[in-house]
Amino acid sequence: MEKQQKALVAIMFMALVVIIGLWGIDFSQGYIMVSELTNYPQSHIGNEVNTMGNIKNGTLQIAPGMINFLLVDAEDHISEIQVEYTGDLPASFAEGQSISLSGTMVSAQKIEAHQIVMGCPSKYAE
Repeated sequence: MEKQQKALVAIMFMALVVIIGLWGIDFSQGYIMVSELTNYPQSHIGNEVNTMGNIKNGTLQIAPGMINFLLVDAEDHISEIQVEYTGDLPASFAEGQSISLSGTMVSAQKIEAHQIVMGCPSKYAE
């Protein structure tokens, strides 16, 4: 019986170590494509979303304390959503650039972003 008790204590200890080790890890959603956000907005409105795409040419408006632009889907290049961002302007931020953002989807056509990360530029320029 003592062997079974030791095995049970060892298993409980390992489970406790795993739980503590995974405590702070964020297992939330990954990136949602712009097309999914615009095709199924009701499941995302009011929620935090992470998405990526390209800043549509001709839509970037920079004003003091506010940046507005349309984000175009990185895959279908058709779906787009309005983005309003009030943070600091990232380095190399320009139209046509690839970005990832986190924010709240406030309506079927708009995201209020609180974080923008610029995509990595290709080191193989034409």
